[in-house]
Amino acid sequence: MFVFLRLSQIFSVAIGFEFKGFYMTREEAVKKIIFAMDVKEFSDVQHWAELLSPHVGMFKVGKQLYTACGPAAVRMIQKCGGEVFLDLKYHDIPNTVAMATLEAANLGVKLCDLHAMGGYEMMSKTMETLDKNFSGCAERPRVLAITVLTSSNEETLRGIGIDIPVPEMVVKLAKLAQKAGVDGVVASPQEVGLIREACGKDFLVVTPGVRPSFASTDDQKRIMTPADAVKAGADYLVIGRPIAAAESPAKAAEAIVDEIVAG
Repeated sequence: MFVFLRLSQIFSVAIGFEFKGFYMTREEAVKKIIFAMDVKEFSDVQHWAELLSPHVGMFKVGKQLYTACGPAAVRMIQKCGGEVFLDLKYHDIPNTVAMATLEAANLGVKLCDLHAMGGYEMMSKTMETLDKNFSGCAERPRVLAITVLTSSNEETLRGIGIDIPVPEMVVKLAKLAQKAGVDGVVASPQEVGLIREACGKDFLVVTPGVRPSFASTDDQKRIMTPADAVKAGADYLVIGRPIAAAESPAKAAEAIVDEIVAG
């Protein structure tokens, strides 16, 4: 037994992952990182896409960038070889959200999202529209439902009239999204285990609020390290400032990969 464990440990170091009950190659770890491209200038889009495409699995295009640059930002990332998470958090009447999400899908993004608090009808109408339009053709993007923002806590919820503990609210919204046919959710890493228990292993979980050991917490309130988030069951980690603000963003991304691999 001792010899087997010792050889396994040596083997894991040689090819890039730890022997700790699960295996994670560096390539797999890279694919889990979504870089939050929180910029507003089109020139910055090309800069970050070219710099980080080899080091992250996806780029998140949010409201500021999309409002400033529109679909051109998405196309530039794709031109540089990157995948896109279009993070516009749609929340409107069902038909409006369904049509907006269809346009996002037609851009060829890998992920897009809507607010679970928009309700069952809004989410189910969106998924029905996508499935109808992508039936028998190109693969549609995976759709995520926003649960409770990582900048929020129970005081935030009480302020808008929701008197439910955050973990309970997150699970409630995740189950509603799954019932509506949504592919997964965006949630704090602290709730990943609860979501997995309630929705199963195939339900996609994307986690912002991830801060590597070398970074500050900024305005996030429910946070976790990359390694802990992955061990909890997160499929993707959204990370922005710890990479963007580093002296060497590429090296910062590699350091995060190191943390994930080391577990």
